[in-house]
Amino acid sequence: QVQLVESGGGLVQAGNSLRLSCAASGRTFNIHTMSWFRQAPGKEREFVAAITWSLYYTYYADSVKGRFTISVDRAKETMYLQSNSPTPEDTAVYFCAAAMRPTYPTNRWREATYDHWGQGTQVTVSS
Repeated sequence: QVQLVESGGGLVQAGNSLRLSCAASGRTFNIHTMSWFRQAPGKEREFVAAITWSLYYTYYADSVKGRFTISVDRAKETMYLQSNSPTPEDTAVYFCAAAMRPTYPTNRWREATYDHWGQGTQVTVSS
């Protein structure tokens, strides 16, 4: 089993820096891909970004490409999501997720691909 705990959410002003963390514990050596999803009020949960646990390949949704950066610190077993220019449209509950099997362009964005989820952290971006 893998346990995931997000942190770093809260209220941030548009244009100010935002960094979320996701600490992984348990059988982390079996993780293939870690991802961030988000769910805005009244909307479905959507894929934000992904990173492979061993080789650090990164993938982004078009909506955040160029604005968000996903990274991993394997020594700390922690994944990060950073934005230097968030907008009010980025307001959502952010979830981290871990996939234990290989992911591909056809399934990386699907919730069902992921085996473990964190509890989520609220991010509110004010204008």
